[in-house]
Amino acid sequence: MICNICPRGCNLSNNQIGFCKARKCTDGEIRCDNYGKITSIALDPIEKKPLYHFYPGSYILSVGSYGCNMRCPHCQNSSISMDTAESHYISPEKLLDLAVSSPDNIGAAFTYNEPLIGMEYLTDTAPLLKEAGLKTVVVTNGYACEEPLKKLLPYVDAMNIDVKGFTEEFYQKLGGSLETVKKNAELCVSFCHVEITTLIIPGENDNDWEMEELAAWLSSLSPDIPLHITRFFPRYRMTEKQPTPIDTLIRLAGIARKYVKTVHIGNV
Repeated sequence: MICNICPRGCNLSNNQIGFCKARKCTDGEIRCDNYGKITSIALDPIEKKPLYHFYPGSYILSVGSYGCNMRCPHCQNSSISMDTAESHYISPEKLLDLAVSSPDNIGAAFTYNEPLIGMEYLTDTAPLLKEAGLKTVVVTNGYACEEPLKKLLPYVDAMNIDVKGFTEEFYQKLGGSLETVKKNAELCVSFCHVEITTLIIPGENDNDWEMEELAAWLSSLSPDIPLHITRFFPRYRMTEKQPTPIDTLIRLAGIARKYVKTVHIGNV
């Protein structure tokens, strides 16, 4: 069986787990094995997603499972994204109850690991949230197949998409595809509020021309889409690098502002 959630298209035999470590072939059907298995849950400021222009000042119930369909050596949440992790089951109905009962909460954000590899959980939960008048937020790497994403998007109110760099060469190091992410970002903008985040890593994606191309592309979608340029800190398998110089972030933000109206510098 071929998994159709992301372009990786894992070919799985019965009881085999995919590359993402979250999807499994069982009785001739591939579904998310991490369905409802929550490893992290917290009531976060919406700005932590980061979403600065979607109900600013509000709080949202943030939930994450385990697994990811990319392999970023600088992963900030490697303990849950790169492997299975201790979890407890929360059904879509129970998550709705938690969201409704959390004080000053506007909805649920699927985050921490890559949420789209648990597509079935999202497509079961997001309509319940919508019916209750709550918001659904997805924080994603954007590396997904178009058809399942299209089925989810009518129920999504906001997304933060991580555009990790702006060359295919860099994306190949991470196990993804820039073109896929670009196409999906364009699709998502037509459905919901979108903000973009790019983590700037010294010596990897911190050159001026790359930011110029990224910002020009983003402006072609809409110059009103906010861009978050964030600071790298040593993590996971990339501990030998120094944190991104703040001067680098300021320089790149200046380039981006030639194309998009709103640029934020983060992690400083």
